[in-house]
Amino acid sequence: MKKISILLLTTILLSSCVSKKKYMALEQENGEIKSELAKTRVEKEDLEDKFAKIQARVDRYNEKINTLNEDVEGLKIENDIKLDVNADGTVMSNESKRKMMATLENVDPAKLAEAKTLKDSMNLAVQYNLSKTMDTSDLNEDEDIAVNINETVVMISISDKMLFNTGSYRISNKANNILQKLADVINSEESIDVMVEGHTDSRTINTEKIADNWDLSVLRATSVVRKLQNKYGVAPEKMIASGRSSYQPLVENDSRENRSKNRRTRIILMPNIDKFFALMEAN
Repeated sequence: MKKISILLLTTILLSSCVSKKKYMALEQENGEIKSELAKTRVEKEDLEDKFAKIQARVDRYNEKINTLNEDVEGLKIENDIKLDVNADGTVMSNESKRKMMATLENVDPAKLAEAKTLKDSMNLAVQYNLSKTMDTSDLNEDEDIAVNINETVVMISISDKMLFNTGSYRISNKANNILQKLADVINSEESIDVMVEGHTDSRTINTEKIADNWDLSVLRATSVVRKLQNKYGVAPEKMIASGRSSYQPLVENDSRENRSKNRRTRIILMPNIDKFFALMEAN
């Protein structure tokens, strides 16, 4: 009996020692796990902090990119509308230059080949767009309408047969389209002034209503001015009617063809070139 009690006590003591060792091992393992967990949490917080800083930098970069994009777009718009004084004295924006190039694609290549300067190209483009508004069945574009752009002044010379009945100062119906287009341009800008000049050939004239070439040139100019005012709403204070008689001929009055060239009306506009070209190009 005594031997059994000693054996039982020994077994209990041994069991107690094993359990304590396991407990200590588990305690150590638990401590290691807690340490790893704490370390992981620190690393996580450190990564979150780094990520937040990276995200902030990305946001700043994106903001800069957006700002740069806005600046680029702004510069593009500014560049489009900026007026440049070109080597030949013309004043024109890049946007109008693009419109002009698009128009010139429709111009006769032979005529385009003769354009040596930007001013020549502008004249061709404006002449093309003006011609589109008229009945061109009997129009010789080289002689019946001529356009010249000199810095900010646009000079349009139109033969008498495009505006008047033969030997008359009354406006013909076929002039309506071009006068409407010119009125649109004049009315587009308050600061535009227009001078209408009548020109005749050198042959003398004397009728019941027309005293001489001075009279005819002035009457034709005032007819155009009245038409622009009364039918197309151009403010009269913006216009000047004048007559040059036969004293500023384009060519010598030594043939029928040359006299026809000298019978013309010149309309001088002082507009914003961009608006002029945009309206001429619109239709």
